[in-house]
Amino acid sequence: MSLHFAYNTNGTANHRIEDAIRLIKDAGYDGVALTLDIHHLDPFAETWVAEADRIASILNRLELGSVIETGARFLLDPTAKHEPTLVTADAAGRARRIGFLKRAVEIGKILNSEAVSFWAGVPKPGVDHENAKGWLIEGLREVADFAAEKGVVAALEPEPGMLIETLDDFAALDVPGLSLALDTGHCLVTGERDPAAALHEFAPRLGTVAIEDMKRGEHIHLPFGEGDMDVPAVLDALDAIGFQKLVCVELSRDSHRADVMVGQALEYLRTCRRPGPGLPAPDAAPRETAVPGLPHP
Repeated sequence: MSLHFAYNTNGTANHRIEDAIRLIKDAGYDGVALTLDIHHLDPFAETWVAEADRIASILNRLELGSVIETGARFLLDPTAKHEPTLVTADAAGRARRIGFLKRAVEIGKILNSEAVSFWAGVPKPGVDHENAKGWLIEGLREVADFAAEKGVVAALEPEPGMLIETLDDFAALDVPGLSLALDTGHCLVTGERDPAAALHEFAPRLGTVAIEDMKRGEHIHLPFGEGDMDVPAVLDALDAIGFQKLVCVELSRDSHRADVMVGQALEYLRTCRRPGPGLPAPDAAPRETAVPGLPHP
């Protein structure tokens, strides 16, 4: 089975969106993970509908799929990274985040995206975690219900350090219609599960999957080969569960060399499971050792 790969535009922040899409297409990807941001389809611009239609047209013409990502750092508040969130104490702030996620769903509908990925947020110091959990559930249900009405997959991503940090945190949520956005690298950061095992365990609930290299216990997105991720095992697991959606490469710290990294990442994914020199292919029969005095089989 052939896997389908996408590249996240948060790793092409120095490119115009149309140039980023062309770069991703020319490298050979099957899709784009589009991080909505001030310079990449700003969801708060007055012309957001026209821009979404324009991007949808580009993607359709180039035969690229898409996933909508919502992790832009300063889109909602230019003075505070990733704020406000679904667990912000201020109700107006939470409403702003919910409004943004609904807008992301609307954009996902226009682009015919496979999923809209988002996360919970980090409770500020002094915020009671039980209250935060209540705000979160309320917000998740509103977003999931809205996405269901639009026919869009809403996928929550457990993030290291956030209120929903692990796959167990996700599994404990009672939110009908909510899928999982699994970043396989996060499993190495939290140490909760082997990434390949996580794919098997949560296969029925996967809305979207991200991949990159990471070191154990360290939440830094790394180019393949620079961390502890067993990438071939992850790809084997995706094959084994019959995953047919986009597998999204996220190298958010490498925009300054996107011209190199976009193509290099896909080449690694395409070749990392090939046998080394002198080794049989994985599906080849093992060689029989000749025994002196007996005919070779």
